[in-house]
Amino acid sequence: MMSDNSVISQTWVASGPAGVIASVHRIEEGYTFRLLGDKEPRGIFPTIEVAKNALYSALPPGSDWPDFTEH
Repeated sequence: MMSDNSVISQTWVASGPAGVIASVHRIEEGYTFRLLGDKEPRGIFPTIEVAKNALYSALPPGSDWPDFTEH
């Protein structure tokens, strides 16, 4: 679980055909993501690739793979 004191060291924005849909964050514990509108992050993942796959799995069926841009 992400602690309240977790520091975000990198952020990637995930975009689809309709615009921004989510963000992925590198934290001390690993990587986490939030879909647009999420109040809490959706778990902690060991690598950026695993976090991106988890994000994609949380999208509606038939969604295109998002573009990820580091910010």
